[in-house]
Amino acid sequence: MSEPDTDPEATDEAVSSPTPGSDLAAATGSASGSLIEEPIIESKDIDVFYGDEQALREVSMPIPEKQVTALIGPSGCGKSTFLRCINRMNDLISAARVDGDLLFGGKNVYDDDVDPVALRRKIGMVFQQPNPFPKSIYDNVAYGLRVQDQEVTDEIVEEALRGAALWDEVKDQLDESGLELSGGQQQRLCIARAIAPDPEVVLMDEPASALDPVATSKIEDLISDLAEDYTVVIVTHNMQQAARISDKTGVFLTGGELVEFDDTQKIFENPEHQRVEDYITGKFG
Repeated sequence: MSEPDTDPEATDEAVSSPTPGSDLAAATGSASGSLIEEPIIESKDIDVFYGDEQALREVSMPIPEKQVTALIGPSGCGKSTFLRCINRMNDLISAARVDGDLLFGGKNVYDDDVDPVALRRKIGMVFQQPNPFPKSIYDNVAYGLRVQDQEVTDEIVEEALRGAALWDEVKDQLDESGLELSGGQQQRLCIARAIAPDPEVVLMDEPASALDPVATSKIEDLISDLAEDYTVVIVTHNMQQAARISDKTGVFLTGGELVEFDDTQKIFENPEHQRVEDYITGKFG
């Protein structure tokens, strides 16, 4: 089943955490996996429904802090649905219903006292298609700060553009429209906009799928750099990309099931499940 689309701009008007709860106990992935102590994010038996159709089934996954976690699997298997659970973007889909627990810093983000707008300030998101606003490069980066009533300074904008590996390319044209940049530059501008409010987590939904190989390589290098300061969770159809840039990999297969979650090297070299090996070796998918 295909996964419903959401409005990319909705994330930018939201981008801050609930007050973190107590530290999480050590946890393991539901579908095997190495021990992760105190994951920053942990799903427990997450089910997602779009009307009567079930998109995710009992997904449990611990996501480690300041590492890159890749979510792979065939189209329609629930990867993006799970990603949108993390910062409650599924709330924007009227037919969506989420059951189970999704912990961020030990706090269930679906508790009644959690403000989803505040949550998204600490869990930013970058979409598949670059979506810069029809504003200047400077104002694109400052946008997320302004809608959250955060201070906007030249230093913060520069730091975000440097963090997105874009500063050297645009520092002399900050007043020009972000729409005039190349596709790869636009995507890095969107990443700068996402990290400007200083989130803890950056979610990326196939951020390089619409880019050429050179731009894709720059995005991959950037993701590795971002993991030094942020927790990165990326959905990708490109298994080679997942193998290159991620520390952990979750494999979703048909039916919205997380079949396996483990260190990326183990997933690609010695998976536990035959279905995962068949998918990775191209026997289906």
